[in-house]
Order: sequence, then structure tokens, then C-alpha cells
Amino acid sequence: MRLARLTLAAAALLLVTTAGVPAGTPLSQTERHAALSSDAIQPRGAAPRPSVQRARHEAPFGAFVGSWDNYIPQIRKMAQWLGGANMQVGHTYLAGNGWGDIEGDPVVLGLWSQWRLADPSRKLVLGVPMLVPNEANVPDAEVVKLLARGNRGEFDQHFLRLARKLVALGGGDTVLTLGWEMNGITYTHRCKPDPTAWKAYWRRIVTVMRSVPGQHFRFDFTPNRGLDAIPWTRCYPGDDVVDIIGMDSYDQPAGGSFDQYVSEPYGLQDQVEFAAKRGKPVSYPEWGLFRNGDNPEFVRRMVEWMRTHDTAYQTVTDYCPHGFWQCDRNPRSSAVFKQLMSGSKGGASTYASAAAAGH
Repeated sequence: MRLARLTLAAAALLLVTTAGVPAGTPLSQTERHAALSSDAIQPRGAAPRPSVQRARHEAPFGAFVGSWDNYIPQIRKMAQWLGGANMQVGHTYLAGNGWGDIEGDPVVLGLWSQWRLADPSRKLVLGVPMLVPNEANVPDAEVVKLLARGNRGEFDQHFLRLARKLVALGGGDTVLTLGWEMNGITYTHRCKPDPTAWKAYWRRIVTVMRSVPGQHFRFDFTPNRGLDAIPWTRCYPGDDVVDIIGMDSYDQPAGGSFDQYVSEPYGLQDQVEFAAKRGKPVSYPEWGLFRNGDNPEFVRRMVEWMRTHDTAYQTVTDYCPHGFWQCDRNPRSSAVFKQLMSGSKGGASTYASAAAAGH
């Protein structure tokens, strides 16, 4: 999502509006098919189409309630609000102001790892920036230079240190949303300035982090839903370095319907078909309200979508304007979310066995 600069001094998260091409922007069928075909994806309507529907089930779920250690108790409080629901997924982010942030604060990582280790069904999802400073309006030309430096190995040591810390603290099975929302324009770790270099850099980071003994990280490729600034298929780095095909999905643009979010170019349907062709689960690390106010229909349809597809996990973004527990702006949506999720026992992880196998 469009998060403000994460700093330890200011743990509050402020909304940053993303410019560029918004989700739902019309794209002709010819343009769409050409883009999809150029990335070795069969265009919509080509046979055979992969099977994507699953029997209705509960996916492991949680919420983003904050990035630092003092937010961890909020998970328990939200679970109590949901009638004792089993919130299995903790979602947090590394700040991206400097390379020390990317290496991870050992106290914060340690406390999150303790939360994870307290219950074997839990998963920690960690947003990891690929470049710094990550929210500083860095121009495209500078992004290109940074990607080139990354591909020369100049930043390897930082990701190696992060991986070693996670393993040492018991977080060797962390799910990493590396370079999330790369198809947009908000973050320095965006793909559009040089897609070829971006994919090579992702591959390099994954290789470095997988070199650490004891790791069995899951790497989650998580674009924004829709076209945004570049088709996310052009940023996909390869099946061997991606474990989960994620998507951040908010109810935007204004006036959009859930059916449009499913069928739009590079939307929900394209995501689940892309993943199914590769034998990979999907995820929704960020979802919630955004452009259409209190929208209970979006909440109902989104939860149903996640329950009827091969969803590894889902975490709602729970602060205003997106959320349902910490935000009082969405009373009808909050009531629907609570009705749907109260008492949930959680779900069996679709990637647990693969994670246990390691690499």
C-alpha cells in the first residue's frame, strides 16, 4: 500500500496517494493481449485456461496493525474483537531510510520472531525494501543507477545480514514481500525504470538470502492490482525465485466495482491464472478500503474471493481509511468483516510443507 516513510522515531503511518496509471484504467484487448503475450502468458480467451477455483475454505489470515514491536499486542486485541479468532499471520515492514534499516533491528525482529514461534501455525510476513531511501521521490535515472549497483553486488551484504539475523532469531521461515508494489511509482524499488535490471536484482537478492544455512524463506512477488505504471508481468523475475504470487488489492479507483477488479487487465483473475499456471499459491498481503468510502460489498466479495482460491494467506491493512478495527470511518464494512471473520479457526498453510523442505 501507499505507506509513508517508516521511521523508528515516528511509528505512525500516513497515507501516500499513488499517482501514475490507476487500477481500472481502460486498456484495449489488443494492447492487453500484446502485453500478456510478450511476457509468455496466454492472452485471455486462449485455451486451455487453468483451473483456479477451490472448494470454499479459510485461508490463514491476519492484519497489518503497525511495524514495530509495540504493535505486536494489537494482534491479540484485534483477535479478541473478532471473537477469539485465530489470527495466524503477523504482517510488518522494514523501514527503508538507510541500509541499516534493511539489515533489520535485532530487538524488533526478535520480538516478532518470538510471536511467530509461540504458535507453530503462525507466519510472519515481512515487507523488505530493495533500495534506499525507499520513499524519497528518487528520480527514474537514479533508480536505474541504483539497480545497476545492486546487480554489481554492492548491496549484497545488507540482505545477507538480514537473512542471518532472521535465522538466528528463529524467523527462518519468514515470508518476504520483497520490493512490494514494484509496478507502481511510490517506491524507489520500482520496476518501470529498468525492468530487466530489476528482475536481475530480485534474483540476486533471493540467491544471497537463500545462501544462509537454516533458512526456508518464502519470497512473495506482490504487485498492485491492475495495470498501474507498468504491467506487473514485465517485472516477474522467474518461477525459481518466487514462491507466492501476491497482490495488494484496495477498492480503487473511485466508482469501481468488484467485478471490474476481477476482470481488469492485470487484475484478480489474471493473478490467479498466472499463479495456477506456475503451480503457486496466491496471497493478499494488503487489502482494504480506499476510494469508495464505507464499502461492505467490497469486503464481502474480497473475503469470498480469498476463500475460493488458492490463497496462502491474507492480511487486511487495518488503519484509516482502509481498515475495520482501528478505523471508525467504516462502520458497515466493519460489521461485515466482523461477521465474516469472528471465531475463525484460521486455515492450513498452503506453503507449510514447501517451507519445511527449504531450498
